[in-house]
Amino acid sequence: MDTKDIYTEAKRPVISIRDLKKSFGTLTVLNGIDIDILKGENIAVLGKSGSGKSVLIKIISGLLKPDSGIVKVLGQEVDKITAAELQQLRLKIGFSFQNSALYDSMSVKENLAFPLVRNKRDLSIKEVNDAIEEVLNEVGLSQTINQMPSELSGGQKKRIGIARTLILKPEIMLYDEPTSGLDPMTSIEINNLINKVKQQYNTSSIIITHDLTCAKQTADRVTMLLNGKFLPPGKFEDVFNTQDQSLRTFYDYNFINSK
Repeated sequence: MDTKDIYTEAKRPVISIRDLKKSFGTLTVLNGIDIDILKGENIAVLGKSGSGKSVLIKIISGLLKPDSGIVKVLGQEVDKITAAELQQLRLKIGFSFQNSALYDSMSVKENLAFPLVRNKRDLSIKEVNDAIEEVLNEVGLSQTINQMPSELSGGQKKRIGIARTLILKPEIMLYDEPTSGLDPMTSIEINNLINKVKQQYNTSSIIITHDLTCAKQTADRVTMLLNGKFLPPGKFEDVFNTQDQSLRTFYDYNFINSK
């Protein structure tokens, strides 16, 4: 393989979206979205509530169908593949929910075992236990293995939610407001974990967030969803080096000091 081939492989899109449109009744949420997420890249998607950020990742994961446009994930057009193919594709996509989505009636160990037992039935009990131990160690919460979700802090729940996603070793991570409701110190810990996941698992990620500190610390590129379209993506400093009032207002509200 020559240098050109290596470069092409390193820069190939794992998610490619062209002219994506989605409406609910008379409300147009996405109005011609175009973007590529490259292999090994974290991209933060900013925007006010109701701008369509969560709709976007639901379409990417096949939970919603687009009205029109093309959404390719790992080379497959999501709304054109069979249910069985979509199920297999979803095993390669990790979804970190805003509320962590842990099962309250299950211990941490049982929560982590659930996706493995459900999707990889050929694993032995030892293999399942080893996988649980590995991801708990990765998120720094080995001591919580026998605790119930009600015994965990908000930050711990977020970490366990990420661990449950990592246990299937996804190629793509979709983070929905990963620092929402957390104090500043815990938010920094989650940001560091997002970066660690990228480095150790070689994931490509979309990070939906209102939190500019999260975007600045975790994203290779950022973009804003405004009036149903993406503003041109770029590095954090470049995107916010602007007189565009919508961007300045969003920046000022977050009280970010980039100096």
